[in-house]
Amino acid sequence: MGSKEQTNGIAKAVLVAVTPSGTREELVTEHLDELAFLAETAGISSIRRFIQHLAHPDVRTHVGKGKLEEIRNFVHKEKVTNVIFDDDLSPSQLRNLEKEFNSGEKDFQVRIYDRSLLILDIFVMRAQTAQARTQVELAMNQYLLPRLTRMWTHLERQRGGTGARGGAGEKEIETDRRNIRYRITLLKDELEKIEKQRATQRKSRHSVVRVALVGYTNVGKSTLMNLLAKSEVKAENKLFATVDATVRKVVIDQLPFLLSDTVGFIRKLPHHLIESFKSTLDEVREADLLLHVVDMAHPFHDNQIEVVTKTLSEIGAGNVPVVLVLNKIDLLPEQPDFEKVKGHYRQMGFDRMVFISATSRQNIAELRQVMYDAVKTEHLKIYPNQLLIE
Repeated sequence: MGSKEQTNGIAKAVLVAVTPSGTREELVTEHLDELAFLAETAGISSIRRFIQHLAHPDVRTHVGKGKLEEIRNFVHKEKVTNVIFDDDLSPSQLRNLEKEFNSGEKDFQVRIYDRSLLILDIFVMRAQTAQARTQVELAMNQYLLPRLTRMWTHLERQRGGTGARGGAGEKEIETDRRNIRYRITLLKDELEKIEKQRATQRKSRHSVVRVALVGYTNVGKSTLMNLLAKSEVKAENKLFATVDATVRKVVIDQLPFLLSDTVGFIRKLPHHLIESFKSTLDEVREADLLLHVVDMAHPFHDNQIEVVTKTLSEIGAGNVPVVLVLNKIDLLPEQPDFEKVKGHYRQMGFDRMVFISATSRQNIAELRQVMYDAVKTEHLKIYPNQLLIE
């Protein structure tokens, strides 16, 4: 993450949210909790939250003049070097905020993050394969292109940019813009080649049913993948632990299928990231069946289900058959009336669902049976005349 003001080895930040009047307080808290978790995943410790209720964000600085003064005073007093906004900032808002926080300040520099930049930084850290690294670099360059400011030399150093220069004046910024546009073109060409290779690989899988694990980030998909496929996919209590798609062969009662673990979704997932990850998301789009994993112990899991359902529709996977997998039931304070819960989700459009705990292996046999039945249905579409031995 580059050089940051450190507190016990961890960079300090304040979080900022602008919400319409009347927004439920617990929802605002949940959104800022998630932002704090994102910051923690990126190696940043949030020490204070600022919330302002506005009908519309300020067009110049996102927050109102008085709130901006309050945040700036706190940041300068406590020597906080990161201000993280829970929304995306326009290029002009970013420039104005950088000026507001850094004018006349020589001892340290305040860096402004919006939600997309924070998520992109995490993806930079998480990407492992050549494809994922290319996708993330493309998304980062597309994000930064319209936002180049005099802070660009810092951003370049922080993210390992393309060469060092002395100043950060307008000429240097224009040079950077040309360099970034050229880099974007190269990255798009590189991704096109990778996608052709991936498409060839996927063609060879058309004879096997493909199942994709989808869901909000940090709901337990990778843990479930490890359990079902007996594989070693990275599973940890951090957001976006999985960036690269992982595919494993699974067999249930002599019925084979391919199971893929994909990147977790999140509210306000950066548009550039979705665009860049289209080839990885083909694992979802081209799947025959989706296992939509849900953290049932999360207080706003219904909101997360809506985010995932909307994102699936946006990437062209809205019509793929779904099994709703309600995970982490072992963490519920009390056991709900599962029949009543089933009725609730049927009203939301889900016909098939199962309640499990991937960590304690509760109801995994039931999940395997539901998966077997669903995969068999799809298998018989590929091989309609094949007799399956029960």
